Amino acid sequence: MRIVTANEWQQWLDQGVVLERDGRGPKVIRLSDGQLLKIFRPRRRLWLAGLKPQACRFAANALQLQARKVRAPVVGECFWVDRAQAVSACLYTPLPGTSLDRLYQQSREEFDALLPELAVFINSLHRRGIYFRSLHLGNVLRLPDGGFGLIDFLDMRFKRGPLGAGLVKRNLAHLQGYLQRSRIDDFPWQALLAAYKQACADAPKA
Repeated sequence: MRIVTANEWQQWLDQGVVLERDGRGPKVIRLSDGQLLKIFRPRRRLWLAGLKPQACRFAANALQLQARKVRAPVVGECFWVDRAQAVSACLYTPLPGTSLDRLYQQSREEFDALLPELAVFINSLHRRGIYFRSLHLGNVLRLPDGGFGLIDFLDMRFKRGPLGAGLVKRNLAHLQGYLQRSRIDDFPWQALLAAYKQACADAPKA
């Protein structure tokens, strides 16, 4: 994995548009050619991130999702930004769509109508052995041609078979925790659980 040059990095900063940042700097930059540059700055275990860069994990997860028939961005090159601090990055083609948190805020009626379909999608992830710890409304997109896709999926594990009941419960708790932290008090949580239960009943038996 190559180390990006100082000139290349500065050009991206000068010509790109920062879409996300935190206290340590830019996290996502839209480049002039439409690609997104995603930067990973690990907060701990730098030695581990140095052996297995987070950008490469992100790219590998994208391939795993695509192999399991889940829509995800196409990730291109991965490289080091600062190898000493285990800062890595990757270029990827963004997945078109509208995040569910935006849909929830701007078109509640449309979101509510999608709730059964969303439950089927979440259930399909679980049946495909996908444990997405960062499952929340901001990381699920409604795609222009229908269906859903995932973004920001660094924190993900893949199982050989469907998730067990314990992992399913824990995964749904992650989503509920996100809603509580975001103070989304009017989310139809019980309706989602009921739709998820129905999705389990309707799912093809193995």
